Amino acid sequence: MKVLVTGASGFVGSRLAPVLAEAGHEVRAMTRRPAEYTGAGTAVRGDVAEPRSLRTAMEGADAAYYLIHSLDAADFERRDAAHARAFALAAKEAKVGRIVYLGGLGDDTDDLSAHLRSRRLVEHLLGSTGVPVTALRAGIVVGHGGISWEITRQLVEHLPAMVTPRWAATRTQPIAIADVIRYLAGVLEPAEAEGRTFDIGGTERLAYVDMLRRLAELEGRSPLIVPVPLLTPRLSSYWLALVTDVDVTTGRTLIDSMANEVVVRDDGIRKVVPFEPMDYDAAALAALGERARERRAA
Repeated sequence: MKVLVTGASGFVGSRLAPVLAEAGHEVRAMTRRPAEYTGAGTAVRGDVAEPRSLRTAMEGADAAYYLIHSLDAADFERRDAAHARAFALAAKEAKVGRIVYLGGLGDDTDDLSAHLRSRRLVEHLLGSTGVPVTALRAGIVVGHGGISWEITRQLVEHLPAMVTPRWAATRTQPIAIADVIRYLAGVLEPAEAEGRTFDIGGTERLAYVDMLRRLAELEGRSPLIVPVPLLTPRLSSYWLALVTDVDVTTGRTLIDSMANEVVVRDDGIRKVVPFEPMDYDAAALAALGERARERRAA
């Protein structure tokens, strides 16, 4: 198949493109700067903020992966909606057969954060022109370079003691980046995946504070963790910006989402793409190992 991968230089796309290429697909890696692209596939220029460029990038594509977000922008909801509309229209005009989208977990009956509401809206808008959309919804993705994972790792490694707000007790179902890639690649061709939404997650449901403790144990650390229920999301975001390299805007957006429980409610994906996902410890060790290899090679 001819497959367009957006965000091909990003955390997910840079891992997905080589897997698709190795599977024999003709990969087009969409990037705003094709001359600088060094990953798998053929680089094509495309920018969701420039609709005309999308039509050219999608020409002849059988399927397209949508792996784009604007979390670092204060008006991310408006931007994400506009970009999804443009992408959906371009996909229809290019006669793309399927869009695959990586969104976020969360119960629709819950009072979802702005971030998760935006993910749901993008999911809806991508399908608004009639192109079938296969949506995968994930919680925290554990992998070197992933924003949520980097927050976890840097908190554990930078602080001998930390205060944890109320959101630290919220449950999530972390999933290894390698397993996310297996699911994304696995839903590309099966007919039973077309037009469906799937929850994806690892084998364990953990509170954020449990993830911190488990990672600390794996690294041989024993930080003092003190719950402080009155620490607001705004203060939490400034705190994260001080002790990690995550900016305040992105940190605030993610922290707001941590009030929502994000766990798998339906494991139907296991019948379409059957394999046993990693547990949290295995995912964390894989992420730490990748970081160590990267630092040795630098």
